[in-house]
Amino acid sequence: MKQVAMDIKMTTGSTFEGYEIVEYLGFVSGQIALGSSLLSNITEMTAQESTTFTNKLQHASDTALDKLCKAALKMGANAIVGVALNYTEFASSSIGTVASGTAVRLRQLEKKEAITNRLYVSNYYTRMIPRPVQVRLESEEGVVKIATDFYNYNMDEVKAIRADVALTNFYDEKVVLQGLDFVFAKNNITLLEADFIECKLEEKYIKMLKDAKVTVQKYVTGKGVFMCTDTPINVSLSPQSFAALKKKRGLDAFEKFKSDGSTWTCNCGHINGAGAEECSVCQRKEKDLKSNTSFDHEAMLDKMKTKKNVTEMKDVLMENIKQIDAGLRMELLEIMESALQYEKTRGDMTATVIEKIEQVFDVN
Repeated sequence: MKQVAMDIKMTTGSTFEGYEIVEYLGFVSGQIALGSSLLSNITEMTAQESTTFTNKLQHASDTALDKLCKAALKMGANAIVGVALNYTEFASSSIGTVASGTAVRLRQLEKKEAITNRLYVSNYYTRMIPRPVQVRLESEEGVVKIATDFYNYNMDEVKAIRADVALTNFYDEKVVLQGLDFVFAKNNITLLEADFIECKLEEKYIKMLKDAKVTVQKYVTGKGVFMCTDTPINVSLSPQSFAALKKKRGLDAFEKFKSDGSTWTCNCGHINGAGAEECSVCQRKEKDLKSNTSFDHEAMLDKMKTKKNVTEMKDVLMENIKQIDAGLRMELLEIMESALQYEKTRGDMTATVIEKIEQVFDVN
């Protein structure tokens, strides 16, 4: 597509990307005749004379196009389609340059806003293979694309990963995109961000998706092709707790810290022996994870779940209030007081209270 100084668009084709033709105004042309002396000795021209001749032809072409545009503007056009430029020999060995096309009026199309969604991957591997952590989706002009990000703990030069991606929407309907091949612009860094690839998913479903699970089939590094036969583990957290854990501990966090005296579970999901000071997969230190788990809020929540109403749940909170960090006490009390008021008009609020208290402890 060409645009001249007088602000009119031209193309040898029939359309303009991002525009629609709203009116065809008719055929237009612009022409200019050159002197007959230009052709009289064309076979005997020197190199310098040939260059001069070429420059004159170029000037003639520009002049013809300029006249074409002016003619189209007079018709009320803002563009010309089907532009052609021809050289015609007239009588007396003179040359004419003719530019022609169809004058049209264009209207710029409104660009549709891209539809996007990001989903945390809700299953994980315990071995140090490239670990899927996030699925990204986007759609522009009806074309849906998908990408998956992976944690590369070994800092391997990962060239490609083939995986199945299972997506679940708000209706709990599932679709599995099988054998997707992901490649990366940068492939020897911790967080591998895959390039987008087209996928068979309708655009309208992008915003309806709530969950993603990824199963790695095989991957390629500088050392060769590696098959993955491991079965991934589904996360045990609620969606709200899972999202809060990610924000607090990073994209590669999948489980809360747990310890039974003989083993401890890292945020990355790997189970380490009691003598290990740091996780053998992600190198998180046990002491850092322990520092945020001095109060066993899970036990308090378990007891709250046995209660029939918010009043009884508040009694459980008050039994533990002195053990809870001072910065969280007021927030927890406000949750209880608000729930007590809503319970009078909306009925049972126990599940809402549990969810909100979980969020408080997950974020902090």
